Amino acid sequence: MRAPASLLMAFLLLCTGVSVAFASFPLITDDTGTQGKGKSQLEFDGQHDGSNSDGVKETNTEVTPLLSYGLADSVDIVLGAPYQFIRARQSGETTKGRGFSDVSLDVKWRFYEKDWLSFAIKPGITLPTGNDDKGLGTGKVTYALVFIASADLKPWAFHVNAGYTRNENTQDARRDIWSASLASEYQIVKNLKVVGNVGIERSDDRASGNNSAFLLGGLVYSITENVDIDGGYKYGLTRSDAEHTILAGITFRF
Repeated sequence: MRAPASLLMAFLLLCTGVSVAFASFPLITDDTGTQGKGKSQLEFDGQHDGSNSDGVKETNTEVTPLLSYGLADSVDIVLGAPYQFIRARQSGETTKGRGFSDVSLDVKWRFYEKDWLSFAIKPGITLPTGNDDKGLGTGKVTYALVFIASADLKPWAFHVNAGYTRNENTQDARRDIWSASLASEYQIVKNLKVVGNVGIERSDDRASGNNSAFLLGGLVYSITENVDIDGGYKYGLTRSDAEHTILAGITFRF
């Protein structure tokens, strides 16, 4: 890790907060909340990061529209279509790539809810719509399953994820990827909350035993009951993650 104190920082940040029971961007950890039957949510989530290792300087900007629709009160279907801008420079030569990445399709089912505790599962797939030769996709269909737990201990709430991805690909990357993360939120004042997130994921690099770990903090502001804006900063705790990532987004519910 880049700094031994980072894990302590992560713990302290997570202990600062939580809010109303449902997580949102810029958090990476999902929650058990659903839209409700016949209701929808549209997000535009963006992130920008840069890395410089082994003589390669790379920047990546990604914008992801995410549409969620409530098939039932406890079941959502979620469609995502990321668009990426990639720039890499090595030995004085610059390569660029941009375009849609692999489209994702997920179903979230909250199968248990009582008092302050709820559980959900979220199976999903990605379709090889991105150009894998340009680094915009895996070139094959991938499969994933995430277990989600949310605890609403007002004024606190916590969200835990444990996931597995079958990362089928054409780049000889690792195919079995596991991940785990914890998130929290805290309502500072009406319409404004602070969020924190920490997580770890197995690296897709077969030659690396260094898993990806991150620490994230941010703010979410509700302009109206149905419109949120948000921003955050993600710090990579290991070399497998981008060291600095800026996140921003806007959410509409209807």
